[in-house]
Amino acid sequence: MKKILALILCAASLFTLVSCSTLEEDDKGAIIDVYLTNEIYNFDPAFGFTDASTAKILSLIFEGLTRLDEDGNWENALMESYEVSQDDDEAFKIQITLRDTKWSDARAVQANDIVYAWKRILEPEFKCEASSMLYDIKNARDVKMGDASVDDLGVFAIETYVLEVEFERKIDLDDFFRTVASPALVPLREDVVSTNENWAKKSSSLITNGPFDVKELNLGETLRLERSAYYYRDTDSNQPLDKYVIPYRIITHYDTGVLADQLDAFLSGELFYIGELPLTVNDANGENEENTREKYAEYANAEDIPVTHTYYFNTENELFSDARVRQALSLAIDRQALADLVVYAKPATGFVPYKVFDADDKTSFREKADGDGAKLSVSGDISAAKSLLSSAGVSGGEFTISVRDDEVDYAVAEAVKSTWEELGFTVKIRVLTYSYDIEDSTVVIDEFDTAYKNGDFDVIAIDAQALSSDAYSMLAPFATAFSGNGVDMESGSYDMYTHVTGYSSDAYNEIFEKIYESADRAEDTALLHQAEDMLLDDAVVMPVYFEQDAFMFSDVLSGLGATYFGRDFNRMKMKDYMSYKVSEESAGDEYLD
Repeated sequence: MKKILALILCAASLFTLVSCSTLEEDDKGAIIDVYLTNEIYNFDPAFGFTDASTAKILSLIFEGLTRLDEDGNWENALMESYEVSQDDDEAFKIQITLRDTKWSDARAVQANDIVYAWKRILEPEFKCEASSMLYDIKNARDVKMGDASVDDLGVFAIETYVLEVEFERKIDLDDFFRTVASPALVPLREDVVSTNENWAKKSSSLITNGPFDVKELNLGETLRLERSAYYYRDTDSNQPLDKYVIPYRIITHYDTGVLADQLDAFLSGELFYIGELPLTVNDANGENEENTREKYAEYANAEDIPVTHTYYFNTENELFSDARVRQALSLAIDRQALADLVVYAKPATGFVPYKVFDADDKTSFREKADGDGAKLSVSGDISAAKSLLSSAGVSGGEFTISVRDDEVDYAVAEAVKSTWEELGFTVKIRVLTYSYDIEDSTVVIDEFDTAYKNGDFDVIAIDAQALSSDAYSMLAPFATAFSGNGVDMESGSYDMYTHVTGYSSDAYNEIFEKIYESADRAEDTALLHQAEDMLLDDAVVMPVYFEQDAFMFSDVLSGLGATYFGRDFNRMKMKDYMSYKVSEESAGDEYLD
């Protein structure tokens, strides 16, 4: 077996500056072959947070007013400074001055870009689960419910680089600045987004403001990220290209085949970072080895991430209309065994994952909730599940589990399917991948995301992503007025859309009405714990395991950092990278263009 390269982890702050450029002549910096993460098909920050891969990539190519460090503490990003004001009418406002930075096409990032992005997700007919995260802003909820014009929203570009935000009442600004660090709340360009509905699916139309830009996007083949030459650089004074971002290119080749091939490429020194490890690889006889992740566990870095692998039940399916049926299905599964199968995971004891804060920034919501005993058992109980089904008058039925085209998700679904079949159900697995638009063969349709948004599922396996370090971002969408799915503006009654599961509970809704009226973080957090308990009692969601980010990288790399949502490659360095360029050039790749 080839020797695994040593692992190094060196955290670095984004704005730690190099004393001077290391680049010479026409050298632009290191080109690093990696396997960054599994493919995503839509780079729109408002969508797709049902896959742990999404936030990892979006955090590399977009940047909001603030960012969260590895521990969930907020720090300035686009925001240079802010001032608080309160006028005679006691309106609570802040004015935010932006840093000088540019989009990947060299146009300056302006306050209007934030105004547009936030108004977009608050439009009544726009479906985005992050919408209610902005409800502290004046008129935001009324806009989403169709009771006010989007122009009434309390967000204004009062100068080109000054944003004014007016709130419903005085708020905790630390909470607000944590919230706007969400990858779902980054600025967007109206001239790009409003003129092309597929703007986020092609590298030619994808304009970003983060440290890296998507320069090449070929589905099933290549994802090439390239340093943005305009990211905080003063281009007029000819600052070094690598002042804020050191690597020139980070390239993921998907066309080498399955993840097993990626692991082999890493072990042989062809890849220098691998962010997704395969569950199994084939042995010399072409047969699957047992749990490859377990085999290489000692070499991988595994860190908690704010993601819970979860099964959602469609409550509009007659079979799942009785909570006792959903409870029985959840009660039967062995979460410990499934976490052991995945290796880089912890059995779910609730819905909200680790890393999410409680009433302060030092206490874990999960640890607080589990302090008096976990709500969910990590071991399965088939006998108790059968008894619960009997009380509901259900002895079986047929349904389908929808999963992504992902080896790990499929393996977990097979194990769950086997358990549920012991209860007397007939269970199928539907694998959803991607297809192409009939009229434009270059436009990719994410079949999984489409099924999820349309409620086209019986049971669906998702990576439930916390969009901030607050449990609110995960729990609020199950309350009808906070689901982010808006209002049916074509109906005479203007009915609010529920969560994609169809869940609607007056008691659950009432909890979030209280949170909306409250301005006390401790009180809000206590209510969020009640909400999670209710959600688990009603068993609309079936948390399976808390995910971890497992990655390996070569000892030729250093300076790999981390944020709350994923890896930070800004200060990553590669030893002797020119020699690798020469090697690649001799193989026919043009690296110095």
